[in-house]
Amino acid sequence: MTGPTTGRTDADSAASPADDSVGAPSPTSPSLVIWLLVASAFVMILNETIMSVALPALIADLGVTVGTAQWLTSGFLLTMAVVIPVTGFLLQRFPPRLVYLMSMSLFSLGTLISALAPGFPVLMVGRIVQAAGTAVMVPLLMTSVIRFVPVERRGSTMGTMTVVIAVAPAIGPTLSGVILTVLGWRWMFWVVLPIALLALAAGAAWLRIAAETRRVPLDVLSVPLSAVAFGGLVYGMSSVGEAARGDAPVPPWLPTVIGAVAMAVFVARQLRLQGAGRALLDLRPLAHRPFAVSVVLMVLSMMSLFGVLILLPLYLQDVLRVGPFVTGLTVLPGGLVMGLLGPVIGRLYDKVGARPLVLPGGVVLAAALWAFTTLDASSRLWVIIAMHVVLVIGLSLMLTPLLTDALGQLPRELDSHGSAIVSTLQQVAGAAGTALFITVMALASTHAAGGVDVGGARAAFLCAAIIATVALPVTLLVGRRTSELDKP
Repeated sequence: MTGPTTGRTDADSAASPADDSVGAPSPTSPSLVIWLLVASAFVMILNETIMSVALPALIADLGVTVGTAQWLTSGFLLTMAVVIPVTGFLLQRFPPRLVYLMSMSLFSLGTLISALAPGFPVLMVGRIVQAAGTAVMVPLLMTSVIRFVPVERRGSTMGTMTVVIAVAPAIGPTLSGVILTVLGWRWMFWVVLPIALLALAAGAAWLRIAAETRRVPLDVLSVPLSAVAFGGLVYGMSSVGEAARGDAPVPPWLPTVIGAVAMAVFVARQLRLQGAGRALLDLRPLAHRPFAVSVVLMVLSMMSLFGVLILLPLYLQDVLRVGPFVTGLTVLPGGLVMGLLGPVIGRLYDKVGARPLVLPGGVVLAAALWAFTTLDASSRLWVIIAMHVVLVIGLSLMLTPLLTDALGQLPRELDSHGSAIVSTLQQVAGAAGTALFITVMALASTHAAGGVDVGGARAAFLCAAIIATVALPVTLLVGRRTSELDKP
């Protein structure tokens, strides 16, 4: 699941906005800009989890293991985590219209590659290209929203954005189940492709956003460093399960160590460059306690969210033996509830702040995950649906307030850097959660051919419940809201 990126700079505040293309028509109305970006981002983020229900079919059709197939989701998230830090540079250097067209073009190309993929390697390439386009779109959406929305309505607007940030990946498994039942897995991409092309054409024809561009430095070395750091750590985690069955191409400790070393070098380089304003990912926001607390809780929440989005379809299909269509319908109510609660919780945040929402949210999330550990081979679908709805209620109470509060607590000059950190860590947390829970499930399962059994599913849900329980004391550190108007 992705976070807000403001894209504001000192240069932006010092200069008056200008249209993004010489001789272009007058800027598009704010409402049309926002709805066009929302629709585009919704379709793109949907693809973060659209593959989850399809994993069993892909495993059988492409002849890969569960650990390999989950990279279609983890790789998508990791690509976004690598690309998102670069979006701050892109949004300052290039006009928003050009960034939008580049983003939708990449996404459309990746969708076409995936639909035509003859095997897993090409499909993986298509997913990576899709993710590169998605990573650029979300910060562009948030930048435009922040530009048009008054500060006092930020919470309610972020609540509305929950439909894109959280509901799209929650609905992904439902759409996937319907398509798999009626057609085949390639149609998950053929159905999306014309929608993406239509959005690309609409943006080319109508999108005009007033913006100021300027030349900013890009530390090229930091980009591959971040890719090796995030990719190495998560790949090492995900390959533990394969290594236990003798299927891992390399020992799990090797990519883990490489990733850890690259992460240390990456962090050291950012600390050295941020004093001169040249860091790819400025880490100074982490020195602010309220921001750090919100980020920690968001990371743990996103691990739980994406872990369950991967675990639940595998449990339903491999243990309960239900089809993709029923699997999709099982997780649909939770996605709808999250969408309905987003604006409501956003308005509550504007009134009461984060603490009164995050504290009960953490308790509800932990309770729901502990309930999932009781599932067995005879569990009823209505019980699973009820557990999932309770789970998303807890996540809803946490995610929207934490997303808004994390940025609201920062000084103005660190807003854009804080947005990049939030967005990057959300994607890394989703990828790490997916890899961790798949690994635990694989290690605890005794099912042949890399399948999943009750023991594996319950062990993975237990891991998620423990993480949510560890997060409970951290919720006590969430303070009262600080208005952006009160920032230094």
